[in-house]
Amino acid sequence: MKAVIYCRVSTEKETQETSISRQEEELLVAAKTWGMEVDAVVCDRSSGYDLDRPGILTLLEKIKSNSIDAVLIQDETRLGRGNAKIALLHTLYKEGVKLFNLSHNGELQLSETDSMVLNIVSMVEEYQRKLHNIKIKRGMRKAIERGYRPEKNLKKRGNIEGRERKEVPLEEIIRLRDNGLTFNEIAATMRGFGYDISKATVHRRYIEYSAKNENISKRADDL
Repeated sequence: MKAVIYCRVSTEKETQETSISRQEEELLVAAKTWGMEVDAVVCDRSSGYDLDRPGILTLLEKIKSNSIDAVLIQDETRLGRGNAKIALLHTLYKEGVKLFNLSHNGELQLSETDSMVLNIVSMVEEYQRKLHNIKIKRGMRKAIERGYRPEKNLKKRGNIEGRERKEVPLEEIIRLRDNGLTFNEIAATMRGFGYDISKATVHRRYIEYSAKNENISKRADDL
C-alpha cells in the first residue's frame, strides 16, 4: 500500500518544529509497522481551519498522479478542523484513499457526527449530479424538438458523440439561440453531446458573433 505522510502545525514558530519533526518520525515508524511504502512526507505550517495550504494542495496532487492508497496523520485534527476537515475527509474518501492515524493505531474511526455530516454531503452531491443530468437531458430534448439533429450537425468531426473534443460549435450555438434556448440550456445541450463548454463561454461566443455582425452591418451601411 502506497502512502503519503501528512504533518501539520498551526504556526511557523520555532517551538513548533519539534512537534512537526516528532509527527514525521512517529508516522514513518507506523508506516513501517503497517507495511506501507511511503511515497512522500508533506508538511504544513498553517491553521487547520484553512483549506489554502501548500501541503494539502501537494497532497491532493500526489493522490491524483501517484496512485496513493492511504494518508497517514497523527490524528484527525492534523488534517483539519471544522468545515475544512469535513471537506478534506469527503475529498479523500471520494478518491478512495484510506486515512490512518496514530490515535487509533490504524485506520481512522470517524465520530458519529462526522459520519452523519459526510453522508449528508454525499447525498447532496449525488442529487446535484442528478439535477445537472436532468438539465442536460432537458436541454437536449428541447434542442431536438426545435430541429437540432446531432447526427447531421456533428458528422465528420471525429467522434460523433463528441467526447474529448474541445472546439466550440458556434453555428449550433447561434441556431439554438435563434430557436429560443437560453444560454444555460445551450451549454447543457452541448455538454450532453460531448462539448466541454460552460454557460459563460456560450454567452461570450454569441456576444462576439453578434458584435462582429453588427460591425459588418455598420460598414455596409457606411458604403
